[in-house]
Amino acid sequence: MSDSGAQRHRARERALELAYEATQKSRSPLDIVAALPLPPDGYTVTLLTAFEGYHEQARALVERYALGWQYDRMPLIDRLIMLLALSESSLDDAPPRAVILDEAVELAKTFSTDASSGFVNGVLVACLDDADRG
Repeated sequence: MSDSGAQRHRARERALELAYEATQKSRSPLDIVAALPLPPDGYTVTLLTAFEGYHEQARALVERYALGWQYDRMPLIDRLIMLLALSESSLDDAPPRAVILDEAVELAKTFSTDASSGFVNGVLVACLDDADRG
C-alpha cells in the first residue's frame, strides 16, 4: 500500500471510530469532530461530511439490498462501514469502486465479526450497482 493509500486507510478507520462515537452519543459526527482537542486528518473530515449529507440515501440503499435483514438488527459497525463506504462513493472525486469495496471489507475484517466482511461486500456491491444504474 502506498503512503497515500495507508493515510487514507487510517482516515477511514478514524471516520468509523468517530461515526461510532457519534451514534452512541446520538450526536452528529461533525459535532464530535468539533469537540476534539486536535482535528482529525482532512480526509476523515471529508468522509464524515459526506456521511452526514448522504446518510439517508445510503441507509435507504442498505435497507433495500440487505435482503433478509432488518436495518436496526444489523450490527452497528457493519451499518456504519456500509454507510461510510456509500458516502465516500458519492464524493465528486471518489476513489475507484474497487478501492471503496476493498477498504470496507478490510474495516469489517478488523472491527466486526468473521462473517461481516462477506455481508458488507455483498450488500455494498448491490448498492453500488444500483447507484451506477441511477
